[in-house]
Amino acid sequence: MLPRLPSNLPAQLSLKLIKTYCESGDLTRAHQLFDKMPDPDLRSWTVLISAYTRRGCANEAIYLYTRLRDREIQPDKFVLLSFVKACATYGDLIEAQRAHKDAIAFGFHQDLVLGNAMIDMFGKCKFLEGAKRVFNELRFRDVISWTSICSCYVSCGRPRLGINAFREMVLDGVRPNSVSVSSILPACSELKCLNLGREIHGFVVRNGVTENVFISSALVDMYASCLHIKQAELVFNRMVNRDIVSHNVMISAYFENGEPAKALATFERMKVEPSKLNYASWNAVICGCLQVGRTQQALELLSEMQHAGFNPNQITLTAVLTACTNLESLRGGKEIHGYIIRHGFLNDTTVLTALIFMYAKCGKLEISRKVFEMISRKDTVAWNTMIYANSMHGNGNEALMLFNKMLKSGVKPNPVTFTGVLSGCSHSRLVDEGLFIFNSMRRVHMIEPDSEHHSCVVDILSRAGRLEEAYQFIQNMVIEPTASAWGALLGACRVYKNVDLARIAANRLFEIEPHNAGNYVLLSNIFVNAKLWGEASETRKSMRDKGITKEPGCSWVRVKNKVHTFVAGDKSNEHSDDIYTFLSNMSEKIRQAGYLPDTDFVLQDLDCEEKEDTLCNHSEKLAVAFGLLNLSGESSITVFKNLRICGDCHNAIKFMAKISGVTIVVRDSLRFHHFRDGHCSCKDFW
Repeated sequence: MLPRLPSNLPAQLSLKLIKTYCESGDLTRAHQLFDKMPDPDLRSWTVLISAYTRRGCANEAIYLYTRLRDREIQPDKFVLLSFVKACATYGDLIEAQRAHKDAIAFGFHQDLVLGNAMIDMFGKCKFLEGAKRVFNELRFRDVISWTSICSCYVSCGRPRLGINAFREMVLDGVRPNSVSVSSILPACSELKCLNLGREIHGFVVRNGVTENVFISSALVDMYASCLHIKQAELVFNRMVNRDIVSHNVMISAYFENGEPAKALATFERMKVEPSKLNYASWNAVICGCLQVGRTQQALELLSEMQHAGFNPNQITLTAVLTACTNLESLRGGKEIHGYIIRHGFLNDTTVLTALIFMYAKCGKLEISRKVFEMISRKDTVAWNTMIYANSMHGNGNEALMLFNKMLKSGVKPNPVTFTGVLSGCSHSRLVDEGLFIFNSMRRVHMIEPDSEHHSCVVDILSRAGRLEEAYQFIQNMVIEPTASAWGALLGACRVYKNVDLARIAANRLFEIEPHNAGNYVLLSNIFVNAKLWGEASETRKSMRDKGITKEPGCSWVRVKNKVHTFVAGDKSNEHSDDIYTFLSNMSEKIRQAGYLPDTDFVLQDLDCEEKEDTLCNHSEKLAVAFGLLNLSGESSITVFKNLRICGDCHNAIKFMAKISGVTIVVRDSLRFHHFRDGHCSCKDFW
């Protein structure tokens, strides 16, 4: 038990004891003694606030400063400096603005040391205007002032302005130091500004600071970002003291430049010395594997990471949830969800947003909604993700409702927001609503519509059958129409059997993306449906002559944590006999329920019976049959397809869902289809 603290000590003795406690790290005792002082002077306040700030206890330091001001004690520049540093650590803009206001009120805003600290504070709060104001108020600026404003520009996402400030510093006769150099090199990396990066490298060599590990690591990153991996390797290999940061930078550099083998080899060398690995090392190699498509290896590294004693952090969890999303691994995503709950990440907006997207992409939109509701402070990315999730599931009305709630909450939309909500309008044929939102972008939200937004409008009009209007919209676009716009029109031409517009759209697509087989196949299908066999044959011949091959359609379903993949007519599965028997029996049942095979989707000149047999062999039907055979008490199955779902399969699966009493979810290349009780969520338009 700690001895009781004395009361009624002289002020000087109390201050001396507080200093002693602070220097020993016992802030609790220091604070207790401070509270026993009837009228602590400014020096006592300053000592305790400074101690909390140095120890990283920003919240407590800010609380003490608030108490000081409530007592109407006038701060000096020393206590203000501690308060400013606490605000920087805490990242609270409101408190940061209060600090700046007090500095002006008490005449310290032109103090160089305090001014430099305030520039850094506003930079950490991502408030560029405040940093610029403090910088401009300074009568004299040293290298720290310039370095702080350069760093602020970079951290606030304005790297070009950071580079301009760096050049201005040099022209002003201020010599950059090692911190200046390591602060501006990330801007060169982001802008791929190789020439300035080389100039800085020359400065580093001339001034003998090549042994500075922070500068060398930043140079490695700069050269790698500018796709000069050999130069990055050269800097790395010449480093006298290669620390963990430089190794991590080199791993990321190799991945970014498409050399995963070298990245993994570097990581393996680091593992020989366990002290050489940290969270950033594991995150770099896991994220790198995901970046180059080695998703399974990323998940294996996650397991290895945990065995090495490193629990996943925010970056790891976000990356691994991305892996589960790419693999449609609902089970893996649920395991990560459990980890998030157990280890207290439920207040992390970034992690929860990744979780929303994972559930949505795995077909579990209801769970996505529940996770979204858990986010207390929803940022733009969280809103965008939920809007996009509803759009790809065909819930245009809900996407629209979320968009309006987002605006009412005061969160500003960005271009991605409008892509998501316009996509939702197209899938739900909300034409008037979609056009209104598109027209509001420039007028209300000051966002210039890009090619993606224009393509969404073409899709909205096309899906609603307003093909001539969609074509006129393309003709009147102020920017060059992209493949997405022409592709939306071509897709609708098949649904609404408009051969003339199909020819126009397809010819433009052949110019924009001449090697995309899908455009040739779609045009050929349109000709076949119109019984224009000669033009269909010519289109297929053109494909063959150009060496263009169609991507084979395949569907897959996950059963007992194993992915089972099917192609049309597939008999490689060990349960193929059961699958085809099931489909044969189901075919009779759905015929009795009113299903009629749509042989227009067999694009060959066969007789009707042969066409019907071909329809039974489509990959999505095989995957659905296998899923239904392996329900294990579940009430739904989810099937994925790499291409657009076949129209006949879409019709058949509606009946299969009704007869089996099971919810069947199919995600094709365009959207999710939820089949329940003989109906699909897309209302038979996709």
